[in-house]
Amino acid sequence: MPERERVLALIHRHGWNATAFQTLESGYRYFFHGDDACVAYVDTGGAYVAAGAPIAEPDALVDVTVAFLGAARAAGRRACFFGTEGRLLEALGDRLKSLRIGEQPVWDPGDWVAILKKKKSLREQLRRAKAKGVQVRAVTSAELEAGPVREGMTRVIERWLATRGMAPMEFLVRVDPFTFPAHRHCFVAEREGELIGFAAVVPVPARGGWFIEDLLREPAAPSGTAELLVDAVMRWADDNGSEWLTLGLAPLAGDVSAPLRLARKSSALLYDFDGLAAFKAKLQPSAWVPIFLSFPPAQGAVVSMFDSLVAFTRGGLVRFGLRSLLRGPTAVVRALAVLLVPWTIALSLAPAERWFGSPWVKWGWVAFDILVAAGMFRFLTRPGASLATFLSVAVTLDAVLTTAQAVLWNIPRAESLVDVAVIAAGWSAPVLAAVVLWGARMSRLRDP
Repeated sequence: MPERERVLALIHRHGWNATAFQTLESGYRYFFHGDDACVAYVDTGGAYVAAGAPIAEPDALVDVTVAFLGAARAAGRRACFFGTEGRLLEALGDRLKSLRIGEQPVWDPGDWVAILKKKKSLREQLRRAKAKGVQVRAVTSAELEAGPVREGMTRVIERWLATRGMAPMEFLVRVDPFTFPAHRHCFVAEREGELIGFAAVVPVPARGGWFIEDLLREPAAPSGTAELLVDAVMRWADDNGSEWLTLGLAPLAGDVSAPLRLARKSSALLYDFDGLAAFKAKLQPSAWVPIFLSFPPAQGAVVSMFDSLVAFTRGGLVRFGLRSLLRGPTAVVRALAVLLVPWTIALSLAPAERWFGSPWVKWGWVAFDILVAAGMFRFLTRPGASLATFLSVAVTLDAVLTTAQAVLWNIPRAESLVDVAVIAAGWSAPVLAAVVLWGARMSRLRDP
C-alpha cells in the first residue's frame, strides 16, 4: 500500500488531532511504528518537526513518541511536535516539555442556532452577505478534481495569497484544499455565478468531528461572506450528527509566554494574530483549547521554536525573509516612507561641498526625495500599478545614481568609520527601497 494511503487508513482509525488529515498533503515524511501508528513530520535538515501528535491509539502514544525521538537522534536530528494538545502531555509526563503557542476554538455544531439567536451582530453579517447576493453551496468531490469550481478556488487562493504581507508558508498552513477530495468536504460562496470564497472541511475521525482547514474569500467579497460559509458548515455538521468542530489554531492567542506576546505585537504589521483570534472569538466557541509545542527536556524551547519556524518557512528563515521582502509588503513600504522624511531633512542639513560636491546636486537630491516620499505616502492610501511603476523606476534610478556618487565622490573622501557608515546607509536605503517597490508593483499587477 502506498505511504499516503496507509496514513489515510491510520487517520480514519486514530485521527484525533485536528492536524491529522493535513499530514496527507505534499511535503511530509512518515515514521511508521508497527502497523498501527505513525508520525508525520518534515525534515528541516537540523530537526524532525512533527505535525501534531502521533497518529495512534491512546495507549500507544508513549511508545510511538519515544521511538520517533530515537529515530531522530539516530539520524543526527533534533525533534519536536508542533500543535499538540493536553492528551499527549498527560501521556508522556516528564518525557516531554511543552510551550503554549496558542489556542484552538471548538464548537458543538448543535449549539450554532442558539448562538445566532443570542448574537445579533452575527445575524447581521449573514443578512448583509445574503442581501449582496452571496449564496453558499456544497460541492462534490468531482468538482474538486477538475472543472470551473477547482479553477475558481485556485483563483481565490492566488488572490488571497497576493494580499498577504509575508511569503506563502508551508507545513500546517499550506493551502491545499484538493488532497484526497473523496474524503473531504467543501462549501463555496458564489455571487452572480462567480466563486468568491470557500470553506475546505476535513475530518477528525476519532472525535467524530470536523476541521475547517481553509476559510478564504476574495479581497473584494461582500462583508459577511466568511460568516455565511461558517454558517453553512455548522448546519451541515449538525445535520450529520457531529458534536465537535474547530477552525484550528489561533497562533499566539491566549495566555502565552511574555516573549510570544511580544512577538505577537511586534509582528502585527506583517500578520494580524489578534485579528484572527478576534474573528474566531466572535463566532462564540464553546471552549478554547490550549495548543503546545512539545520537545525533549534537554532540547529547550528556543531551539524547538526555531526548528518549527524553519519548517513553516520553506527553505529557511533568511530565504523566507527575502521572499517576503520581494513581495513589497505594505508595512515595509510604510516604514521606508516614514524613514525617508528624517533622511531628507538630514540631507538638507548636510554640508554640500563635503557630501555632494556642489549645492545644486544636494538640493536636487532633496527635491527628488521629497517627490518620492510624497509618492510613497500616496501609494499607501491609493495603491495602483501605475504609481507603483513610477516609484519603482524612480527609486531604481536613485539607487544607480547613489552608487555612482558613492564610488566616484564619497568613498575617496571618507575620513572615518562614521563616514563609511553614512555612505553605506545612503547607498543601501535606495537599493532596499527599489527591491521593495518592485515587489509592491508586482503585487498590484496580480490584484484583480
